[in-house]
Amino acid sequence: MYIENLDPFVFQIGSFGVRWYGLAVATSMAIGVWYIVTEGKRRGWREDDLFNLSLLIIVFGVIGARGGFVLTNLGYFLENPMHIFRGDGLAWHGALLGGVVSAWIYMRVRGLVFARAADLAVVGLNVGYVLVRLANIVNQEVLGRYAGILGTLHPAQLYGSAIGAILLIRYFVVERRQPPAGYQFWSWFFWYSVLRGAVEETVRANPLYAWGYVNESLGVGFFTLTQIATPFLLALAAFMLWRIRRDPMERRQT
Repeated sequence: MYIENLDPFVFQIGSFGVRWYGLAVATSMAIGVWYIVTEGKRRGWREDDLFNLSLLIIVFGVIGARGGFVLTNLGYFLENPMHIFRGDGLAWHGALLGGVVSAWIYMRVRGLVFARAADLAVVGLNVGYVLVRLANIVNQEVLGRYAGILGTLHPAQLYGSAIGAILLIRYFVVERRQPPAGYQFWSWFFWYSVLRGAVEETVRANPLYAWGYVNESLGVGFFTLTQIATPFLLALAAFMLWRIRRDPMERRQT
């Protein structure tokens, strides 16, 4: 979706301004932390551990997001190394990796179950995907391909936001069944990878690799870098789900 003349700022006072994108990120972080702390306390975890865990996820999630963006645009940043620190681009998978690794290390040190913490993070991840994709519309980025059959660009940002909303609803539906520890996170990761690779990435105007193909009438293309990585991500998620299902003693660990 492309809408001209949208103001990326919520408000500006002199040289200081708050952008819609930044507000979306901050709001999703706040909601994610609130859910982790509230639900974690209900399950008997120490409040200090929950706040420390949330802080690590945020800090290393941001570092991972920026690092992932730099690596996927390495040629540009090798030519413009000082632009690495401008923070004008983030990568979702990098944020996920940074948050997961930092959380795993912290939980291991504290002797807590990482799988349950990962489950609690799913709410913030989905809220973030919903809000950030909407903010992408204001920033006029993450654009879809032109589809001749539609006579306009695919609203790729709305597709992505819908994916986040669907998976957020799914989380609370599944939670009623009291799934095993780790199931919520890895099943979310599996379906997120399926939906992003099959829907959002198909219509996004991203560079194509591996004998790329574009159908200009439908406005779909294959294969983006994310689509190439998707089978490996699905294999990882499927393996982790298999491990969880074969050990019933993992149910509802805290």
